Amino acid sequence: MARMRARSIRRGISCAALLALAGCGESDPPVAGRAVDPAVLAAINDPILVDPDLSRQNEGNAALTVNIDNALPLDNRTQRAIDAAREEALALVGGRDAMIDLPPPSGEGEAAPLAARLSLAERAILSGAGAECAGRAQGGFIWAARMPQTFPLYPRSAAQDAMGNASPGCALRAAVFRTPVPLEEVLAFYHTRALGAGYSSSRTVMGEEQVLRGTRGRAAFAVYARKAPDGTSEVDLVTWGQPR
Repeated sequence: MARMRARSIRRGISCAALLALAGCGESDPPVAGRAVDPAVLAAINDPILVDPDLSRQNEGNAALTVNIDNALPLDNRTQRAIDAAREEALALVGGRDAMIDLPPPSGEGEAAPLAARLSLAERAILSGAGAECAGRAQGGFIWAARMPQTFPLYPRSAAQDAMGNASPGCALRAAVFRTPVPLEEVLAFYHTRALGAGYSSSRTVMGEEQVLRGTRGRAAFAVYARKAPDGTSEVDLVTWGQPR
């Protein structure tokens, strides 16, 4: 039964991945003439991992592990799962001593109405990516796997939505994810990653949301974090542009 389910999920991922590879800019070549990303094919052909504790099986394709595993609901909220996510986050920033404390909020901004949640495209525009760039973005969980190396999805989080635009001058990536790890720890992770990569990073409170923003040259990131109704941390992560 598990094998049949895995095959069914894999077929769905395969179709989604191939659709996502259709591109998101007029300058992209036709799909028929494009070589399929070997990492995508490897991820499609790899066994589907439905147990979070097995997510370390294929470290060679760790970025794509996020996309395939975490498109599933966030079912594991045990203390063991939270501790494991924390340890992986610490490893990504270079250890416990390398984690940088969050700065105090620099001010308050206009709150986004949580009862009428902004779409990812609206988040991208709010972050400065531009209406044309965000409006031409393609949806699909494959984009959650293509977040920049500096700003990956938080370890063991569950992707809820994702989109991206690889057109020249855009380089937009955006994803929504949930994690049982508290908001402040998630924000501290991205604050540390940003500073370590040469980005600026400031924190603002916008109603029930906490927002982390920063820039580096012509690149920018934004993290919109809030507590979901089920008590987990829900985050919109947006990056765009090319750093210099």
